[in-house]
Amino acid sequence: MTALAILLTTQLTHLAPIDILILVLYFVVVLFIGFYVKGSTRTSEEFFLAGREMTAWIAGLSFVSANLGSLELMGWAGAAYQYGMLATHWYWIGAIPAMLFLGIVMMPFYYISKTHSVPGYLQLRFGEGARGVSAVSFAFMTILMSGVNMYSMALVMKVVLGWNISFSIWIGAVTVAIYVMLGGLRSAIINEVLQFVLIWAGAALIPILGLWEAGGWTKLKAQIAVNVGSNDYTHLWTTLGSFKDNPMGVHWTGIVFGLGFVISFGYWTTDFLVVQRVLSANNLRAAKMAPVIGAAFKMAVPFIVIVPGLLALAVLRDPHTHQIIRLVGENQVDAAHPYSYNEVLPLMLIRYCGPGLLGLGITALIAGFMSGMAGNVSAFSTVWTYDLYGAFFNKKASDKHYVSMGRWSTVVGMIASIGTAYLVMHAASIMDYVQALFSFFIAPLFGTVILGMLWKRATRSGGFWGLLAGTVSSIAMWLYTTYGGQQALAHIALSLDAKPMAENLYRAFWSWLICVVVTVSVSLVTRPVPEAQLAGLVYGATTIPDDGARSLWQKPIFWAAIVITIFFLLNIIFF
Repeated sequence: MTALAILLTTQLTHLAPIDILILVLYFVVVLFIGFYVKGSTRTSEEFFLAGREMTAWIAGLSFVSANLGSLELMGWAGAAYQYGMLATHWYWIGAIPAMLFLGIVMMPFYYISKTHSVPGYLQLRFGEGARGVSAVSFAFMTILMSGVNMYSMALVMKVVLGWNISFSIWIGAVTVAIYVMLGGLRSAIINEVLQFVLIWAGAALIPILGLWEAGGWTKLKAQIAVNVGSNDYTHLWTTLGSFKDNPMGVHWTGIVFGLGFVISFGYWTTDFLVVQRVLSANNLRAAKMAPVIGAAFKMAVPFIVIVPGLLALAVLRDPHTHQIIRLVGENQVDAAHPYSYNEVLPLMLIRYCGPGLLGLGITALIAGFMSGMAGNVSAFSTVWTYDLYGAFFNKKASDKHYVSMGRWSTVVGMIASIGTAYLVMHAASIMDYVQALFSFFIAPLFGTVILGMLWKRATRSGGFWGLLAGTVSSIAMWLYTTYGGQQALAHIALSLDAKPMAENLYRAFWSWLICVVVTVSVSLVTRPVPEAQLAGLVYGATTIPDDGARSLWQKPIFWAAIVITIFFLLNIIFF
């Protein structure tokens, strides 16, 4: 087989020279950034936490950009096609309250403890056992999530350019590995801010041009109702009174408690991928403001992600037959249905973007995927070096040695991620796959962290056994519903009408509840930690330092109140 045959399969479009130039220029810039900042990452503090020198705006944009990988762009565009406007919940109730809670309530503890990671906080609060469980589960999750981003980027290359999946995976992996290995978190953050701008510049083209073609929001909703035979796809809350009344097969209790409380708070307050960005802030007020700034931008992201998925339900047609194209799950793709939910965004990109704009749009997508890869790999490198290698294998190594280990673990993490990228091919939907991972690892971790911060009576044994029980129970419930048939689904998700996404939400809630019950039960029968040892780790035993805000405009809680008000208004408008 020739090299050209390896690179090219069936190609939907061809890039003009200007498109190729934009794409090549982007790869050159991100590699240049890695080499440029290498000289300023000599210590572990500089490599893993960017020297704690970032302003609130830089940390905030990086905070939200680290989440703008396949999870946002490809995954939720496909989920919007699959489930309709219900996917917006993952941006609003599934993000905003938790992001504000992180900034106002939790960041003082993370920041003043000077920990390098969330497992590092658990070590201070619950000891090495809880740290080990959380570090192993988190490292495993970041590798799997990095694989999601790799596969998604390769999928764009396949759909748009006809490139071979494996070739595309390796191109992205090598590029990210180089600039993260060279510049650490500082390089990742600089690139994430660049990628944030590119994503908005490129991805915003689709909803603007699509809504123009559809004749506006009202006509778009009417066309979707005609094409799918239902009005259920364009409502946010009104269809959640019954499992049967919406495309996701979910009840409002699953959205509010499973997503809005457990998964949302678990991800945004304990997932070190995003928390690490906030820890890079240059002072406590900046660390508190960064999630608030991120939340403000997060509320606008559905415009560039959810709207394209809804547009595809209304306007995506075969260019030859002019018939509506029906997309299916990844495992149902065949000659009659050649495209999956996951390919909504590149298909819409091809539909609306010509030379120049197409290159910008493709570069925006690639920037998002590489942002996700870099975020996961840099977080993996930190947790491996500090919370596994440094904690259990080599406690007395020099700072220089840990930096070297961080660089090499970046390469190893990227190679492992390449392997996990191929696992995603067997998932019907990227987002169903990702939310299953969150229910395994994030939901129980949130139970442990929140009890540790808010309840002085929580003991080391309670934290360890609660976290272990929650993680194991979540995996056991997934196996039960996967192989136990419809009856198992009814037991876990409370309804035979529940779809995979709904089942993920309820499983997350049950695993969190198990973690909390076990933690409380074990804590009540074991010896409490002396209060003097809880200073800086638990509310009620800690004096929160002044963040330096003097005027109303400088207070993070003031801006958080504005953001939460807008959040409620948006939910009312699209109820």
